[in-house]
Formats: sequence, C-alpha cells, structure tokens
Amino acid sequence: MSDDIITPENTDEAADMPDEKNGKTSSHMSVDTTGGVVKHQLRGMYQSWFLDYASYVILERAVPHIADGLKPVQRRILHSMKTMDDGRFNKVQNVVGDTMKYHPHGDASIKDALVQLGQKELLVETQGNWGNILTGASAAAGRYIEARLSPFALEVLYSPKVTDWTVSYDGRNPEPVTLPVKFPLLLMQGAEGIAVGLSSKILPHNFNEIIDAAVSYLRGEPFVLYPDFPTGGFLDVSKYNDGERGGSVKIRAKIEKVDNKTLAITEIPYGKTTGTINDSILKAAEKGKIKVRKVEDMTSATALILVHLLPGTSSDKAIDALYAFTDCEVSISPNCCVISDKKPHFLGVSDVLRHNVDYTLELLRRELMIKRGEIQEALHFASLERIFIEQRIYKDKEFEQGETMDKVLEHIDRRLEPFKDSLFREVTRDDLLKLMEIRMKRILKFNSDEADRVIATHKERIAEINDRLDHMVDYTVDWFLGLKEKYGEPYVRHTVIRGFDSIEAATVAEANEKLYINREEGFIGTALKKDEYVCSCSDIDDIIIFYKDGKYKVVRVQDKLFIGKNVLYVNVFKRNDSRTIYNVIYQNGKGGIYYMKRFAVTGVTRDKEYDVTQGLPGSKILWFSANPNGEAEVVKVTLKPKLRLKTLQFDVDFGELAIKGKGAQGNIVTKNEVHRFTLKEKGASTLGGREVWFDPDVLRINYEKRGTFLGEFAGTDKILVILKSGEYYMSTFDAGNHYEDNILRIEKYRPGHVWTAVLNDADQGYPYLKRFTFEPVSKRTRFLGDNDKSTLILLSDASGCRIEVTFGGDDAFRPAMMVDAMEFVAVKSYKAKGKRLTTYAIESVAEIEPREVDDVDDEVSPDDIDADSDEANEPDRSDDEVRDEINGQKRIF
Repeated sequence: MSDDIITPENTDEAADMPDEKNGKTSSHMSVDTTGGVVKHQLRGMYQSWFLDYASYVILERAVPHIADGLKPVQRRILHSMKTMDDGRFNKVQNVVGDTMKYHPHGDASIKDALVQLGQKELLVETQGNWGNILTGASAAAGRYIEARLSPFALEVLYSPKVTDWTVSYDGRNPEPVTLPVKFPLLLMQGAEGIAVGLSSKILPHNFNEIIDAAVSYLRGEPFVLYPDFPTGGFLDVSKYNDGERGGSVKIRAKIEKVDNKTLAITEIPYGKTTGTINDSILKAAEKGKIKVRKVEDMTSATALILVHLLPGTSSDKAIDALYAFTDCEVSISPNCCVISDKKPHFLGVSDVLRHNVDYTLELLRRELMIKRGEIQEALHFASLERIFIEQRIYKDKEFEQGETMDKVLEHIDRRLEPFKDSLFREVTRDDLLKLMEIRMKRILKFNSDEADRVIATHKERIAEINDRLDHMVDYTVDWFLGLKEKYGEPYVRHTVIRGFDSIEAATVAEANEKLYINREEGFIGTALKKDEYVCSCSDIDDIIIFYKDGKYKVVRVQDKLFIGKNVLYVNVFKRNDSRTIYNVIYQNGKGGIYYMKRFAVTGVTRDKEYDVTQGLPGSKILWFSANPNGEAEVVKVTLKPKLRLKTLQFDVDFGELAIKGKGAQGNIVTKNEVHRFTLKEKGASTLGGREVWFDPDVLRINYEKRGTFLGEFAGTDKILVILKSGEYYMSTFDAGNHYEDNILRIEKYRPGHVWTAVLNDADQGYPYLKRFTFEPVSKRTRFLGDNDKSTLILLSDASGCRIEVTFGGDDAFRPAMMVDAMEFVAVKSYKAKGKRLTTYAIESVAEIEPREVDDVDDEVSPDDIDADSDEANEPDRSDDEVRDEINGQKRIF
C-alpha cells in the first residue's frame, strides 16, 4: 500500500496541492517515471470527486424538485408510463424496463419507487397485490402486478408543448427536465429523502385542503395547511411551524375501548405499521410498562389491533401507557427541502404552495397562448383559403400557365395584396405553398357561408382565450375548483387535528415493581425482597424519603440504593402534586422550640438534600403525616411536668394552619419540653373540593382551568357523560380519564335531577316524550330504549321544560303544538319508553322558554320513580372508605 499511495508531504508534487494561502489547485494524480506507478493525492480527490458525488445525490437522487414535486426516478417513471400509455394496464416489469432507458440505476430502485407511487393512489392506477401500507407487506413481483396512469395524472402532469426537454443519460431519448404539473403535487404526496449533508421530509396533505388553500392564495385570502395521513390517527400541529426546519408534529393512534378489559387500535401513526406497533406493545409489556395479557393483529383493509389487558388494569391508564411507551405516539420533525434553481432551498409548505400555484398559473397562461396561436394560424389560413377560392385566383391565366413555381407564387401574392390588411399576419411563402396544395374537390365543395361560420368560430374562440388571459387569476381558480369537483370526493380528511396533553411516563407506568427497605443497613430497592415492604411502584418512579432529623430528598427507583439510616417515611413521589400535604411538628435544635407546619413538595432536584427544619444541630421531627388530599388532624400534646406549669395537655389543630412553602419556619407549638404527641382526631381535607374543567380539544378533564368548568368535586362526586348515540355513563373526576368525541353533554352528576327527552322510537315509528333521572352506572347504558335505531331528537335539563312541535309533510298545514313536559308525562325510569307525542309527521322539535319551577321541586328521589326494572343502584360509600381507597398510605408517627 505504501508503494501505491503516498502523501503530498513526502513528494515533489506537494507544491501542486491546494494551498490555503496561495490558492493553488491540486493535481489528482502523477506518474512515477522510475517505477511507472500512478500515485493519487487523497486531498485533491476528496475536494473534487466527493463534492461532485454530493451534488449529484442532492440534485439527481434524493431531493424533490419544487416545480413538479418529483424526484428524478419518479419523473422518469411517469414519463415512461406516458410514452407507453394506450389506456390499458401494463406489467410493472415492462414499465421498469422502459424506465431504465432514462434512469441509469438498478431495476429494484425503479420498482420500489413505482410501488410507492401506486400506494399513494393518486397518479397511478394499480391492479394486483401492491402491498399494504398498514401492515408493511411488500408488493408482489413486477411480473404479477400491473399499472397505468390515472385520469388525474393524464390531465395534470402532461403538456408536451410547454415541457422543457433534455436528452437522457445516453443521449438517445428525450426526457423532461421537469413535468408541467398544474397542481401542488409535492404537498399532496409528501416526500422523504436523505442526501449528503442534508435531508428532506415533507409530510402529505389533503387533496381538497390543498385546492382550498390554492384558491385562497389566488384570491388574496389567508390560508393554512396541515398534514393529513392515509393511516389516519390524531395529529397535534401546535409546533408544525409551516413544515419548516425546527418544527415538529405529534401523531397518535386512535385507541377505542371495546370493554374494560380490551382496547382496539383502529388507526395508526404515519410511518408505522401494525407490525411495529405490535412489537412495541409486546416490548413494553415485557418491561412491565403496561399490563397486557395478549395482543391480536387483525388488520386487513383497515387497521385493527386488539390489546387484551390483565385483570385489574385501568383501561384509561393503559391508553396513556400505550401513548407513552409504545409506537402509538410518534413525533415527526418535518424538513421542507426542495430543489430550485439547481440548488437546495429550505422553505415552508405555504411557500411551496405559493410557488406551485404561481407555476400552475404560468403553465395555464402558456397553454392558452399556444392554443391561441394555433387558432390564429387556423383563422389566418381559413381567411386565405376563402380569398383564394372566392376570388378564383386558381382560374387566373398566370396561375394556370405559370412557367415556374416562383412566378405562380408571385402572382398569388400580388392578388392577395388588397386583402392583406384583413389578415391576421403577413403572408409567407409557406402560406402560399399551402394554398397550392388545396385540392380541386375542396374547391368545388367550397361553401361561403360555411367558411364564414368557421372564421367566426375561430374569432370567438380567440376572443374567449383573450378574455381568459386578461383574467388569469379567475381562470386558474376555476381550474382548481374543477379539479376538486372532478377528483376531490374520495379525498376526505383521514387524520383528526387535535391538541394533546403531555403524558408523563412516570404517571402512567404500571406499578410493576415492589419497593422494600432495610432500615438497619440503610438500603431501599426493588431487589430487597426479604426486607420490609413499602409500596408498589414502577421502575421509572421517583421516591421521596424523609429522615427523623428533618432532612428529605428524592431519588430514582433502583434495584438497591444506599440511603442511610433513621428513615422516617418512604413513598412514591409525584411531581407537581399540590394535593399531597405533609403535616409536621419538629423541634428546632436540641432542647429548642417546637414548631408545626403544613407544606407540599411539588418539585425538587433529584438527589439534592433539603431540610424541613431550620437546620440547627439536634433538630428532629416529632410528628409526621402524609395526607393525599390535604387532610388535617388534631394532635394532643402532653408536656413533661415542670414547676409552675399548670397545663400539661392541650390540642393543636393542623386545620388552623395555612399551607405554606416547604422552607417556612411554621407556628410555635410550645417552648416547654414535650412528653409525647398523640392523635386525638382524624381531620377532613382543608383543600375543599377539587375544581374540574373539561377541555374539548383534547377530550380530557383537567384541574388547570382549561376548557369548560364542570364544578367542584369531592368524595364520591361523579361526572355524567351523555353521548349523541343515546347512551350515558358515569366516571370519576380523575384527570387520567379518556372521553369520546361524540359527547352531547358532560357535567357534574346531579342525583335526582329530572331530564326531558324527545326521541324517535324505532319500534313504533313515532316521536315519544319522557321525563326521567339518570341512575348511577359505570358502563355505557342506553336511555332511549333497547332498539339501537331509536334516535334522540331533543334533550333538556330545564325544570318546567316546554317544547314547540312543528308539523311537516302532509300535516304541514297544522298549527304548531306547545307541550308542557311536566303536565304531559310523569317522571319514570330512564328505561321507560315515555308517552307518544303525536301521530302526525313532524318537521322539527324546539325547546322554548320553560315555565318557572324551582329546581328542588323538579327533583325526585329514587323511591318516587316508577321504575321499569328491579335493577339496584350502586351502593354509596362513606368519605372514609373512598379516602382510604385513594390514599392507601399508612401514616408514620
């Protein structure tokens, strides 16, 4: 190797290499005259050859052109298919073979590019097994599948008279520099490519939305474009940034609840397949992130993955875990890089749309001008022909007896001289030769009126084209709207645009581990299975530790971690949890004053040590409780006997203390020495009920005042969810709950409140009115009867509800009917059918101003309802039972 390749530093050729100071160029090779060995200089090779290669990959392989939105291989495929087009399907292998005349690369790359074009279902019509974008299944071999250009492609992609042409790589065939695409094709199909030093990733958009945006731009109106994916799902575009570098989008799968133990994934994120999602779920299950019994991939024409949960697993929490730990949620960073003016440019999708629309307008203008020129030529010759025949120039002696062709042409030109002012342009020799080619049969059949009609038609068409050229914007708008009307119907939006709540992995991870503590040796961890059990946790949880001397810190869960001795309290730490309140009594220094304080720990630095006390030596905690809902107990303080000390016992109530920061000193309990602290009375929460809002954008409830205020919830309060399908159910006010997008009403459940419903009973075929109360249920329950075809017409929660019924059809002549619901029907169970409203055909049912009734008068107890079944209500539980269920935390004193 050392004999073949040498460095410039040890040769005389070093002087020929590039010099940063003198700007000399390098000689890439030299010849050793003694040995005849060619010696390459690597620096010069990299400076020129690699740059040439990088430029070639960027311009000719990986990055689409802004004009037609195509990479070279796609452009050559579509050009080849046009040359082969006869209206019938062609074998893909034949298309690939023909494309190789233009594309100097392997057949595999051409076939892959053609399959991708076919799977987009826009430019190429397919026949046979073309694979499945949902499962990732590959297409059949090229000899088995067929393709042809779609009508849209034939209309939009090709116009040879306005196409710029070049020669193929071997110089034998013409190929287009770019196709004259009269549509923002790049935004519709999207593109992805990795070049040398840069990449391009343009997400696909919706066909009809692209056209709407194009029309808005032409009309000078604002517009915005967001991606739309054929695989559906949900899309968060809050950081899309117009598709430019630095932006990002989040895509989530559509997950539905089949029942409490089964979830169905019916739409998947763009760029993923059901196989990759399947694997990611199983991988997360193996790590204990989500409790899954089994996963079934039942995808065919549509995506369907069934996730069967283990017993006792919350379906709402499982949905969040799927988004947090699997490919059910992905983040994509777009990078709109395109080729323009023979170099890459980084733009936004709105810039691409504007350029494409302007390019479409210019192409349409050029086509109109070419068409006008052709009609003008036809008009010019039609006028010449009429003059030539009507003036009987062909009968002139000079014409019939002309000695030479030149003399005959000169004679015709002289005869046409008086009429030249009425002609479109000057008469040329080619025009005269064309007149000489008129056959006698045409002359004999010449009709002056018909000639005038043809000339008039030409002039009308020219005037029409001139009018379009004068109003090019309107003409281009009509062009786009015509495309939408002709081809837009199948292209409905697949991806739902929706904001996402950020899911913290620690809050949704399944408690798949158990935490233990060895107090004697000072260790905690999930591997200490023979030691004292503390609580269940996940392997990504944080743990908060309080020590008897007032110090505390937060650490990450590990198999085994040394934390030291004198541990007072250990539990899972929930970041930003302002509801968990710590009640503490501590002595500030040895023999010092006793203080009491209440505080929350919402955010700390992991592994950093903090102090509940003021930090004096000898400080210690004498009373400690952790309260998940801000409970405040009453503590009995017993003092040590002391001379002149009359009161040895008194009570302190934590409920009288304000909740302050964790660094606050607190209130003085006593300056005397304490014998002991004992619990006198458990306290209630001092935080009151929790205010709850519903955010319709993300279909979740929250406590951060986003969306619609539902009320203040405490204890066993429930949320009532009424669906448009005529179903309802109750849920807790846990922020982890998921809700559907077909919600009719969502509010705080009001036991005993009377509702009024007008429904179309599918069994009887008549409208019915019923008054009822919603009974507590946890699963979906129909309140319109057993027939699923019964539909809800009107639902009101107004006391003294009144409605107006307008008749239609054959009964339209009847006056409107006013109905007072309270007088019309009594309150019954939600299962009751109600009372028939009318037998006449109705046009509409509208709620009108209710009569004044106290809400209390319109509420009933379950005992007053005439129920249609003996189904019992869910039993109520005491506040303590609910608190114990939520808490699950043993206080440490």
